Amino acid sequence: MKKTILLTGAAGFIGSNFLRYMFDKYDDYSFIVLDALTYAGNQQNIPDKIQNSGRYEFWHGSVTNADLVDELTEKSSLIVHFAAESHVARSIYDDSKFFATDVIGTQTMMNALTKHKDTVERFIHISTSEVYGTAEGEVMDEDHPLNPRSPYAGAKAGADRLVYSYWHTYDLPATIIRPFNNYGSHQHLEKMMPRFITSALKNEPLTVHGQGLAQRDWLFVDDHCEALDKALHLQDFNTIRQQVINLGTGKATSVMDIAKMILKITNKPDDMLKYIFDRPGQVDKHISSTEKAQKLLGWTAKTSLEDGVSKVVEWYKNNEGWWSEIEWMREVPIHTEDGKIEMY
Repeated sequence: MKKTILLTGAAGFIGSNFLRYMFDKYDDYSFIVLDALTYAGNQQNIPDKIQNSGRYEFWHGSVTNADLVDELTEKSSLIVHFAAESHVARSIYDDSKFFATDVIGTQTMMNALTKHKDTVERFIHISTSEVYGTAEGEVMDEDHPLNPRSPYAGAKAGADRLVYSYWHTYDLPATIIRPFNNYGSHQHLEKMMPRFITSALKNEPLTVHGQGLAQRDWLFVDDHCEALDKALHLQDFNTIRQQVINLGTGKATSVMDIAKMILKITNKPDDMLKYIFDRPGQVDKHISSTEKAQKLLGWTAKTSLEDGVSKVVEWYKNNEGWWSEIEWMREVPIHTEDGKIEMY
């Protein structure tokens, strides 16, 4: 059955991966992409076969543009809202853009959904595990308190709760997805995994913050795409309508172990590790619960960390032309508590 899907922020990392996944799987679907093409958005993330397919429509604009969002929502039966500023360190350096895009942009999306709730079948809001802050127990389920520890996390928590409040007020066909740390191809070099990989490929030090003891639940982006596909096509949408669902593996791996894994895969020595100050707003540990996603979506992450990281290393190794153009954005300045400026 033909559908038109609106994807906000789909020139970015996760959104573009999902666009490619869905385009290849559903040859009768049409896709509308709304993206502001900020530093993390890149038209090169969208292959020519999609751009020239006749079932792809690109709009260069912001999710805060109410008239444009309303126009595109009216044309769509399914919506996945990826658009967000999403870098913790950059949010410390310049937080105003985060609240404009993440909070006001989401408010704009929800107002449009409220107006067109009789024609939009499903709205998926992509939140983040960062809204939880540091884990209060071994595993974080969807009822874990929201204790965001950075301006980015605070903005995403605001957006998350906006969606929640709107569906209770207006009875909207919405679902909140909270993915844990994603990694994969086409990820901006400001993120830890691609920064480590490209540093190793260039024989440069891998900068580890603090002692590298912070642990994360690492989710391969292809597995994330599969979960979103299930959410959009679940036969009985009422089972996930107005639900919050975590996406993760249920396992946590430290930053140090990720760095050593990348050095091993690239055949580089451990003495390439370089230790610098710990980042402000650091979250100590994240492990996702997996029970709700498995029960409601019938989904579990399939890709092992070792296989996923190996695939990503291979992609960056083979696509230097893509990442060399943004290499200068691998670091951002951070003001430390003692007044110094450090590069993160």
